Amino acid sequence: MEDLQPLRGLFDSHAHYDDEAFDDVREQLLLEQLPAAGVEFVLNAGTDAASIRAGKELCARYPGFYCAAGYHPHTAKEALPGYLSELREDLKDPKVVAIGEIGLDYHYDLSERSVQQRVFREQLQLAAETGYPVIIHMREATADTLALLREYRPQGVVHCFSGSAETAQEILDLGLYLGFTGLVTFANAKKAREAAALVPLDRLLIETDCPYMTPVPFRGKRNDSTLLHLTAHAIAGLRGMQPQALAEATAENARRLYRISG
Repeated sequence: MEDLQPLRGLFDSHAHYDDEAFDDVREQLLLEQLPAAGVEFVLNAGTDAASIRAGKELCARYPGFYCAAGYHPHTAKEALPGYLSELREDLKDPKVVAIGEIGLDYHYDLSERSVQQRVFREQLQLAAETGYPVIIHMREATADTLALLREYRPQGVVHCFSGSAETAQEILDLGLYLGFTGLVTFANAKKAREAAALVPLDRLLIETDCPYMTPVPFRGKRNDSTLLHLTAHAIAGLRGMQPQALAEATAENARRLYRISG
């Protein structure tokens, strides 16, 4: 693989640094390796009470680190009575800047679909009441997800987008952003690559979703934000623009969405 130019000011708009996959390298990554790789900001997405708590602890320790609080569709069954009150308390932390990761996942169905839909709806209502943006997980549940997004009209992003250009346009028509991962470096990800080429620049975010979705040529290994530049270069190539310009634009988009001065 040919050498790629270093990039500056990157914003990894979706990561999971509370994951145990980082237990042996977390501090070195966040304090040393990410800044050296040009990563200025990271948004850590919550998935349940434990990950929200861990994300807030990381926010307190690392500059440029922000987080979101929410219940993932996989853990919707763990959203016990009173969880919305707990989320309201979480949102009082100035470094908690979004509600997420929330949504629907009909691929794994780790929570019953009716439970996923209820918890998603409740968190969208919380977003409507508080004005916080949302981070949406949508897997094999496009119709139901879009129906709820049309109903509540939140601000936010559909992360790890892998759908068609037509679905992307429906999401854009709702005023939402689209986040793209290392998937765009996969040779067989034709739909995601087409969508990444067509999304208006001011509605585009880049992310790792680490430790998952590792870009080529490191696919199969643990992902982290030091590899975000590979996604930036890939999307810049698809769009016929300079990678540094894409890095700056997507970082500005994320700061605008999450109201982070930068």
